[in-house]
Amino acid sequence: MSKVRLDLFDSKLGLERGASKPKEILWYFIKIIFFLSAIPYPSKFKVFILRFFGAKIGVGLVIKPRVNIHFPWKLEIGNHVWIGEEAFLLNFEKITIGNNVCISQRAFLCGGNHDFKVPSMPYRNGIITIEDGCWIGATSFIGPNVIIGSDTVISANSVVTKSLSDNGIYSGNPIQFIKNRC
Repeated sequence: MSKVRLDLFDSKLGLERGASKPKEILWYFIKIIFFLSAIPYPSKFKVFILRFFGAKIGVGLVIKPRVNIHFPWKLEIGNHVWIGEEAFLLNFEKITIGNNVCISQRAFLCGGNHDFKVPSMPYRNGIITIEDGCWIGATSFIGPNVIIGSDTVISANSVVTKSLSDNGIYSGNPIQFIKNRC
């Protein structure tokens, strides 16, 4: 007998979607056209759309093509933030990005998870907070319930599953402290 019983999974438990079904459906259509497209629509236009759907965004956001944001109403972004091509923000819970943060190409901020210890694999989602002055390197993975301390650098291809202190340079899988940034 399998220890995993996906037939018992209940998608309504452990996930507060935060918006009505019509709003979510409308977002998916808008996302396909203006965010997942390779067409470089202006960042100011994308910011307007994100704010319309409930995102809290400061000034100076640069958002490149093919950025996948799951729930804009659970997104808070500070001032002068860059989000690179094909970044994925899976924000089943709130994602907060501080000021002067760079999220590089194909970075995956994954606020979703499942509890593998329970046969029905219920959601085990969590918030992600990236504090001011951070740089998340290309193709890095940031998991749920993680806080990246201010002025921290995550090198390319790193996997972050625990919170990290301020002013560090980190690399690897599992993530390792390399040295202080300054």
